[in-house]
Amino acid sequence: MDARVMTPNDLNWPPAGECDSVPYGVFNDPEVFDREMELIYQGPTWNFLGLAAEVPNAGDYKATFIGDIPVVVTRDNDGQIYAWENRCAHRGALVVRDNCGSSDGSHTCVYHQWSFNNQGDLIGVPFRRGLGGNGGMPDDFDMQDYPLRKIRVEDYNGAVFGTFDWDMEDVDTYLGGDSSVNDHVKRIFNRPVKVLGHARQYIDSNWKFYAENTKDPYHASLLHLFHMTFGLYRSSQTGGVRLSNDWNTVLFSESGTDSDESLKETSDAHLRTYQAGDYSLEDMSLLAGRAGEWNDNTTLVILSIMPSLVIQQIQNTLAVRQIVPKNEKEFELVWTYFGYEDDDPELDAIRLKQINLIGPAGMISMEDGESSVICQQAISRSRDARNVLQMGGKTAEDQDHLVTETTIRGFWKKYRELMAY
Repeated sequence: MDARVMTPNDLNWPPAGECDSVPYGVFNDPEVFDREMELIYQGPTWNFLGLAAEVPNAGDYKATFIGDIPVVVTRDNDGQIYAWENRCAHRGALVVRDNCGSSDGSHTCVYHQWSFNNQGDLIGVPFRRGLGGNGGMPDDFDMQDYPLRKIRVEDYNGAVFGTFDWDMEDVDTYLGGDSSVNDHVKRIFNRPVKVLGHARQYIDSNWKFYAENTKDPYHASLLHLFHMTFGLYRSSQTGGVRLSNDWNTVLFSESGTDSDESLKETSDAHLRTYQAGDYSLEDMSLLAGRAGEWNDNTTLVILSIMPSLVIQQIQNTLAVRQIVPKNEKEFELVWTYFGYEDDDPELDAIRLKQINLIGPAGMISMEDGESSVICQQAISRSRDARNVLQMGGKTAEDQDHLVTETTIRGFWKKYRELMAY
């Protein structure tokens, strides 16, 4: 019997160039997770850090993550946003322990009180010259040699991205330039935003199960009964999917565009659903919104900007979801709900009420976390067995319908490239 240790390269991938199946080992192998943290999250990718509106003033800061690496986003007196790894240059402790706040321009490690400015430069070391003639740092100690690990930052229309790769292309190019995906990003971030609230969700699943879910347009009319019952989203609606750089994707649809033929096909399929006439909400104002807010008929947009960001517009509710991997079996999902600075009070109220649709306990999206969990539970001891990603074909390309897994195939195509599988 061969007792050699299996490595990530031993995974049962399909032949090079094929992306219609994936070995389950990528979801449960700690070696794969470590490789992702190095080659993807610290590699040639732009990672979502937050909204610029979360650090509006000089001295404001927010603690967040790139992969499982803790980082801090700050705004300095020059008005610019900076980010650095939240690891003291002295003995490796967290410098910032709060989720957010405002400082006087310095951030001090509680362990030995080394202090750093908003840009991550070391500005203070206690007992640097000793005490009573004893101790102190060597004569050649230079504080300029010990900054925090800095992160390249770009504020892209109010969405803040960071990368450890200082040679990376700019965010606009990363998102696809003039691509449809980037057009949808600019459509949502078309003017200054304001933060409405936050939610956090800890999910016992590999982060990639959720990444797949946000790229999967046809599960929504099967898993989410609320969507089907009230017609917010159905696979039979006018819509489509677009890809840029393979794994940055958008799915979009227009409610109320189901044809009689497609509705009959759905009915004939005996899908698990309620009929809206037989089932209703106690307060139907949850579904009341403002049509044409973006001067188009699009009522649902799910943008998946890899590796860590989901941007959503469902009816009038807007949110960004940050995927924060913890290990190969757990991730955290951080929701930030937002509107626009020029929203009137009525639209503010609409967005706040519609938050009940979306979030950890939302009428729609609570099932997404659970679907990730039941997948993780089922593949706990699977490694070489592969899933099936052939809905809508076997390639990764734009499609003008919603019954497809093409965007998931694009994700895995790019994933294999970055991971050198």
